[in-house]
Amino acid sequence: MARLDYFAPGVYVEEVDRGSRPIEGVQTNIAAFVGFTEAIRNGAEIGKPMLVTSWNQYSEYFAKENSDGFTDFDAYLPFAVNGWFLNGGARCWVVSIGTQLPKLAAETTQPGPETTSLTVKTSGKRQSLQFTLKPEQAQIGPVKVEISPSEPKTTTPVDPNAPAPVPAEFFSVSIKREDEELERFDNLTMSRDVQTEVGNYVLTALEKSQFVDVLDLTEKGLPLARRPINGQFEVSYPPVLPTQENLSRYVQGERDERSGIQGLFEIDEVTIIACPDLMRAYQAGVLNQDQVHGIMELMVSLCENSAPNPPNRMVVLDTPPDRVKPQQVINWLHNDFQRRSMFAALYYPWIKVPNPRKGGKPILVPPCGHMMGVWSRTDEQRGVYKAPANETPRGVIGLAYDCNFREQELLNPQGINCIRTFPGRGIKIWGARTLVEPEKTEWRYISVRRLMSYIEKSIEQGTQWVVFEPNDQDLWARVRRTVGNFLERLWREGALYGATPEQAYYVKCDETLNTPDTMILGRLYIEVGVCPVRPAEFVVFRISQWSGKDEE
Repeated sequence: MARLDYFAPGVYVEEVDRGSRPIEGVQTNIAAFVGFTEAIRNGAEIGKPMLVTSWNQYSEYFAKENSDGFTDFDAYLPFAVNGWFLNGGARCWVVSIGTQLPKLAAETTQPGPETTSLTVKTSGKRQSLQFTLKPEQAQIGPVKVEISPSEPKTTTPVDPNAPAPVPAEFFSVSIKREDEELERFDNLTMSRDVQTEVGNYVLTALEKSQFVDVLDLTEKGLPLARRPINGQFEVSYPPVLPTQENLSRYVQGERDERSGIQGLFEIDEVTIIACPDLMRAYQAGVLNQDQVHGIMELMVSLCENSAPNPPNRMVVLDTPPDRVKPQQVINWLHNDFQRRSMFAALYYPWIKVPNPRKGGKPILVPPCGHMMGVWSRTDEQRGVYKAPANETPRGVIGLAYDCNFREQELLNPQGINCIRTFPGRGIKIWGARTLVEPEKTEWRYISVRRLMSYIEKSIEQGTQWVVFEPNDQDLWARVRRTVGNFLERLWREGALYGATPEQAYYVKCDETLNTPDTMILGRLYIEVGVCPVRPAEFVVFRISQWSGKDEE
């Protein structure tokens, strides 16, 4: 840095930062899902967002041991998350609102101590040991039971007629909480008649445990065959489940508690949001139409109101399951939901996917998760400026309704994006519009809305260094250069329209914007204009006969 004074004669070397700082684009394909799951374990909590980077990791948090991750009551969230990853989604946040369809409070049996049991199986997939968290440990938190190989205390029993111990049948049990070992029991075996100088019967040894109770579920067989497999297993009290009366509150959540839908908006990186199990709750009669609309309205409003930061999130909505035909969907949107926003997208119809819980037989599910996966794939392969349409959704084997060209003529102007089947081409996403009011044509397309959010958020994060810099013409030039370089890069990638950079964008930061009065207030104003590319939604060929001669 430059010094302001010099005293002794000599040569001084000073580092001076005069270059502009490049703006790095933010990530646009981070999703968030809210819905029901099969389980909540391994550190996941009900109502709290959990980061998931793969389907296997989803199963670790929200599926039972050795499960496929889906549910017996056909919750839609697992299908949505699976569709997200299947279609190219990277990481996402998942909020579980329960492990069953809520019942009335009077009919809901909340989990008690007897439901905290964890069963560890043998290598042959048979039940071995059951661990239960002691009641006094419930408020402290879950523990992890780690089973690892051990060895006998001795290989030469005192009784010469006793059989020699088999080292492979011995194991250790370690009780941990947050990677801190609380207890450890070694030289354990499943043999009830083991000699004390050789080893310890597991139930006898763990009677001293202050954290878990243990039950031997085996009846007969050699100790080695009844031995539990090695691994780490969580023992915890199940979460308190929502009831019909308070499900809506669970889904909405609280920002201060970082829970539910509102908690997702405290995670800066989330850019796409969906709640597929709104429709599952509606189907089951847990939520009525007005409650569903209220939650949908909340998601849309939170996407719109992100002040003081630029809005950079969109919500993908689903049509109600009982509105199957195009006319019914239009009537629902016009007369029931009655909500328009450039930060929302709506897809129709529902899609048909294989259901692992029914032997692969098809099930109709909301399309939001698969559509969001296509958004992510398009962002990675082409860029956020490319409309996520004319793409094949992976994992889809059919549609709830085959919409034709004339029916889409009714839906498309209303911002309802159709998923259609084309002979010889398969299933295609055939729409790329937002739910904005039809007259606001500048925000008609999903790609334009997301590109503008991408530009705004990238500039906001990439110019934090400007804060508290001296507000003079040198700073103005550096800001123009920084933002201009970022926009020029976008123009060269094809995100902005124009034959030259001057036609594609402009950056203004001068004395006409920054007057002495504004500078006294500590403000720096920068004006940016961009011309985003728009999708060629209607391709028109004008064909006429030509005689082959010039017209006179």
